[in-house]
Amino acid sequence: MNAVQRVRGRRAARGELRFVGAPNPVPELFLWSRAAIWAAALFALYAFEPSRHPEAARWDDPSVTRDLGSAIDVWARWDSVFFLRIAEHGYDAASAAFYPLYPLLVGGLGRVLLGHFVLAGVVVSLAASLAALLLLHRVAEERLGADGARRAALYLALAPMALFLQAVYSEALYLLLALGSFVLAERRRWLPAGVLAGLALLTRIAGLALLPALALLAWRSPERRRALLSLAAAPALFALYPLHLAVRTGDPWAFLHAQELWQRHLSWAGPFGGLWDGLRAGWAGIRQLVSGSHTHAYWSAVPPGDSDPLHVAAVNLENLAFLCLFAALTVVVWRRFGSPYGLFCALSLAIPLSVPSERWPLLSLPRLGLVVFPFYLALASLGGRPRVHTAIVSVSALLLGVAVVQWSLWQWVS
Repeated sequence: MNAVQRVRGRRAARGELRFVGAPNPVPELFLWSRAAIWAAALFALYAFEPSRHPEAARWDDPSVTRDLGSAIDVWARWDSVFFLRIAEHGYDAASAAFYPLYPLLVGGLGRVLLGHFVLAGVVVSLAASLAALLLLHRVAEERLGADGARRAALYLALAPMALFLQAVYSEALYLLLALGSFVLAERRRWLPAGVLAGLALLTRIAGLALLPALALLAWRSPERRRALLSLAAAPALFALYPLHLAVRTGDPWAFLHAQELWQRHLSWAGPFGGLWDGLRAGWAGIRQLVSGSHTHAYWSAVPPGDSDPLHVAAVNLENLAFLCLFAALTVVVWRRFGSPYGLFCALSLAIPLSVPSERWPLLSLPRLGLVVFPFYLALASLGGRPRVHTAIVSVSALLLGVAVVQWSLWQWVS
């Protein structure tokens, strides 16, 4: 064994990232995929401007979304408005549903960039997505080899909702923190793992899915007691958020009460309530599409005249299709990569299913699934066959292209 091989072996044993050997394909993948999505967004913005949502002004807030021109501002849509308001002005009761770490970083960088907060949001998202791609590649390489790692990174870069990895949204940051907490826990660095899990909780409520999965890893560890105590750093960190809200708004539970603005409610049946509502909405969607009616609504939760019933049907069916895909991938993850990863996937689905929206029971589920990183390990394990790989890339890229066009024109994506 030569010196380089011995160094690689020692680094692998310690769980360190390797910087020797074959070039890492992730930086090149990151550059061309982000550039292609950016170019597609700008092309759609200018080529299809007449198709821009006629009520875009209802959701837009030019005081926070207009920064350095459309080349940057195109990445500030929908929830970006809330993140930018928080970054610039802090919290109010309505914005409490959006967790603080991402807007805190955007606000800090935005002030360094002389008040260019949209640019700051894009930079934070891009930096986090690059780091997440690098980390996913590393995790996949350990389990699937070099080819599997390349596939996993490619599937994430071209995921149907991958546009959110460069938008003024918190998905990229959460993805990085979730990956990092698992990597550290698997290397028995429990306190840093707990800290990253806490930061993930301060980024998205989905971070709750990390806690039981990491606790399962800790329970299996020889240093069980120390590991579990170290992971307690996560809820301790999260407690800072309701404390801040209590000072800022007078309501420490404002982040829960704000869910009512999106017609979300806690289902008494837990995730089965959201699943049942999603199935009902999907069946109503099939009936709606078969009827072709733009006036009679089979899904009565959306009032007549509020939205085109055919559009409602298409969105509900799309969400249900993604739920079926994610459920199947969860089974693959559990069988091939173990119960901690499988538990994380299952809980990542159970959380949004437990708080369904009245109008759109599976609201935003495709986007929420974007950040469940074991899904890409499962896809990479299935994509070893050329035909399967081609099908995954083709379908995903097509859906991503449609989503980018919709996003650019203020059409609802997820």
